[in-house]
Amino acid sequence: MTEKTEKLILMCTHGPEDPERATIPFVMATAAQASDVEVVLGFQANGVMLIREGIAQHVFAAGFPPLKELLDIYLESGGKLLVCGPCVKSRQIDPEKEFIKGAVIVNAATFVKECAEATNVLVY
Repeated sequence: MTEKTEKLILMCTHGPEDPERATIPFVMATAAQASDVEVVLGFQANGVMLIREGIAQHVFAAGFPPLKELLDIYLESGGKLLVCGPCVKSRQIDPEKEFIKGAVIVNAATFVKECAEATNVLVY
């Protein structure tokens, strides 16, 4: 297997209240993975709500696959989920009890490092 030379960061800032903007980053992420691009999904602002256990099952955007299906494909393909610590704290979420498996709480320095190392960064 060849080493991936491209890295795409997708920052998700919209939650289940905006199904289309919540779903598009996952569509882009799975397409990039299928093209052998390394992908990291970052969640800030209300995007952190998408990582709560049981939420993805209820997010449907017209014309797109269900969010839960995309999330499962993304994770099965080795995708990373980085979640903004201050955004989690401000929403009084307990990540140990409420987040799906694989979500990693990070700080701004981690996001800056990931973005600086990326080929491209997209924000939704």
